[in-house]
Amino acid sequence: MSSEVNREVNRKLNNGWTYYDQIKTDAVGQSVLNYYTQRYQHSTREEWRSRIHQGQILLNGERVAAQTALQLNQSLSYFRPPWHEPNVPLTFEILYEDADLWVINKPSGLPVLPGGGFLEHTLLHQMRLHYPEAVPVPVHRLGRGTSGAMLVAKSHAARNLLARQFRVRTAELGQSISPSNSPSNRLSKVYRTLVGPASINELSDRFTCNHPIGKLPYPGLDYLYGHCPQGLPARSDCTVLQRRADATLIEVAISTGRPHQIRIHLAAAGYPLLGDPLYAAGGVPIVNGTAMPGECGYHLHAHRLQFVHPSSGEVMQIVAALPAALKMRDEG
Repeated sequence: MSSEVNREVNRKLNNGWTYYDQIKTDAVGQSVLNYYTQRYQHSTREEWRSRIHQGQILLNGERVAAQTALQLNQSLSYFRPPWHEPNVPLTFEILYEDADLWVINKPSGLPVLPGGGFLEHTLLHQMRLHYPEAVPVPVHRLGRGTSGAMLVAKSHAARNLLARQFRVRTAELGQSISPSNSPSNRLSKVYRTLVGPASINELSDRFTCNHPIGKLPYPGLDYLYGHCPQGLPARSDCTVLQRRADATLIEVAISTGRPHQIRIHLAAAGYPLLGDPLYAAGGVPIVNGTAMPGECGYHLHAHRLQFVHPSSGEVMQIVAALPAALKMRDEG
């Protein structure tokens, strides 16, 4: 897609979207207004009241009063009218394609799935436009600010076979997959990123982050992932590639795929990603911060991806070219 077409697409209104909720036990007896105000704090109470009054929110397909008490298994729907989505890069590179899958080089800034203010300005929607007869199904996700190699299946069957490799790898937390000893027949995901300047006394040439990752309260969201003792196990094996006066270039091989894992782990180790607006040292959100998880500003790139092909059984190794900021000075 040309840059001129990109600018035109970015100016258009999308088609709006309907969000659905089914009432569960913990919401029984709540009013419709309280349900939306408490559950979706990105909007004010008065904004939700106005939407109910205008008929944008329906209960079992019918208009409803704000103070109506909810009952178990009722269905709520909220229609969000068409809106201008934030401008993002909509082009993407195909690194590999066959009858079962694609490997995409996702640009930084492009969300993978709909969420927040993004609906059509997502990788999934753009792939559906480019491949209307296919069924693109992301096997894993990269954060909006993360670039690089991402695996997308062409069917749910292929997705299930590929996703199984991710689940197996997550279960094998005891084994490192650092770049120097990655087995030739295993799933492997290797990233590059930048943190602040550090001497070898502060950050050794090789180190492992295994801080558990779980849900933390965060203003405006139901929760946010971060380092917490009660979280799920996670492992990242890190290698310092280059120490610069203004930054440290690090390669990270992840054994698990927890949300925002690299951002959280390096912050928990005392070195948040340079430019990360969300995570502070300790792997928790910046105190009194207002950033959302999808905000960009940091450099993180999925450089190498290895997996077993779901049909042929062949070990596939895909490399996504590095952005300039993440190249070693002697790599050019």
